[in-house]
Order: sequence, then structure tokens, then C-alpha cells
Amino acid sequence: MKLEVLHVPDCPNLPPMLERLTEVTDLPVTTRVIDNDTDAERLGMAGSPTLLIDGVDPFTTGGDCECGVSCRLYRDETGRIVPAPSVEQLRDALTAASRPATPGEVLSAWRTRALPLDPVEKAVHQAILRSFATTGHPPAAVDLDPAAARGERSTGEVLKALHEVDAIRLAPDGRIAVAYPFSTTPTRHRLRIGDQVDAYAMCAIDALGIAAMLDRDTRIESVDVTTGQPITVTTTSGHADWEPPAAVVFIGADPGGGPSADCCCDYLNFFTDQATAETWTRSHPGIPGQILTQTQAEDLGTRLFQPLLAD
Repeated sequence: MKLEVLHVPDCPNLPPMLERLTEVTDLPVTTRVIDNDTDAERLGMAGSPTLLIDGVDPFTTGGDCECGVSCRLYRDETGRIVPAPSVEQLRDALTAASRPATPGEVLSAWRTRALPLDPVEKAVHQAILRSFATTGHPPAAVDLDPAAARGERSTGEVLKALHEVDAIRLAPDGRIAVAYPFSTTPTRHRLRIGDQVDAYAMCAIDALGIAAMLDRDTRIESVDVTTGQPITVTTTSGHADWEPPAAVVFIGADPGGGPSADCCCDYLNFFTDQATAETWTRSHPGIPGQILTQTQAEDLGTRLFQPLLAD
């Protein structure tokens, strides 16, 4: 479990937060200074101090983060305003976080935080995804100008904002390298969309989510990373056929954190069966994760990507 406290410089409420955490856990707690609203929104700091448990704020409800560098106050069990959660509240939060997560719960929270909320950013993001869906490639920046023109920022500024929230990844030259679920460079997960367009997905779950996102038939061609054996998933009219029939998916992430493309996409893979997936997990003890059944993997892909092109 990774514990991190985000705070503004010289936050007077940081010491009580840290003191109470030491009373309830022996786990190391890192701190990070946040001095601007952009970083606060990107990292999910709903005022100072904010505790993140594995990147999730346990004291923000409903998924809504009023992010910013303002002072944050809490309410204890009796309703009193306090500078930090009580010892009992922190203990409850850590206990809840230590329970086994449902399949994909952590990944769902991670990708949900990367969804663009600004209308212009959302319009540009959807234009990028539609370009991949129809051509297999990202659009040129100039092709995104009409969508970006709805706001006051340049196309480049909007793309940078999408990069910062991890909705897309930009190459050093500023061109689009990744727009989850798509990759501009070949990966082990190749797709045929509607028997017309060839594309690459960033990971197994991304590949499974494309059919639901586009409401189109797809064929995924991948490999078992332990044996090299081919694995295909053919989705027709919403029904997926897997070959081999016993194939499963492993989802995991480097506990160090970072953009999805860097720390988890390489660890979300198809395996021919449960045994080969377990073999891989035993040989990679430093990568925490879960083995998903076909139904669990399909449901997760749908949950993550079906909403992206919704009106």
C-alpha cells in the first residue's frame, strides 16, 4: 500500500495528519508539495492536506474532486471541523483500502481520473479517438483545430492538458503517441476494426474495450508473453469468442506509479490459461495484480472505454 500526503508549502495542518497516520500504521508515508492548481487537479489534491492511498483519496466521495491549493478541512465523527481526519477515520480508511479489490477496481479509478472534464478537451480527445477508429492513426494537430477553436486555448495547449491528465501521451516532438486505448506504435495487441481498419491497442484491456467504445466488430490478435502462443478474441455483435477457450487476462502495475503507458500497460496481457498466467506472476513478484476471467476482462474493458465517445 502506497501512502502519500499532498500539501501546500508550510501547511499548518500537515503535522497533525502525519502524526495521526503514525498512530495507525507503520507503513512509510511520503509527502509532496503542490503549489499550483494544475498539479493539484492532475494529482487529485482536494485541498491541503490530502491523503492518497494507492493514488486514491478515501475522503472524497462520489468521485468529485474540488481540486486546488486551498486549505482543506475535515469533519470528525461528531461533525466537528478538524484540520485532519481523526485517528479512527484514518484507521477505517486504511482498513477499507487493504481489503481485496474487485477485479479492475483500482484500474477503473485510475483511468476515471484521466477523463477530460473540460468540454473543449473532451471534444479534442474524442476527435483523436475517432481518427484512430477510422484510419488507425492519430490526426495531425491542424485537423484538431476546429474542435480546439471552441475554447480560448491553442490546439497545442489543449493537447498538453490532455497529456498532463494522462488521457493521451505526447512524443517529445509534440505528436500524439498514445490515446488510450490506441497506440501509434506496434504493440503485442493488434486489432482489425470492422474488417477495415488495422490498429494497435496499448494493452489487453484496452483492446477488449474498443469494440464497446466503437460499437463495432473487432478481432484482437495477441500472444501469451510466457509461451508466445497466439491468442485471438473476435467480437461480433457484442459477443466475444476467445481462442484458446481457456485464455485469461492479467492486470497489474508497477507500484512506483506514473502514466499508464509507463507503469501498467506492459503488464495487462492475455495468457492462454490460468496456469501460464500464474507462472508469469510467480516470476514477477514485484508486479501486484489480478488474473481476470474472460467475462471480468470484457466487463472491465467495456466499463473503461464505452463512455469515451458518448455524447
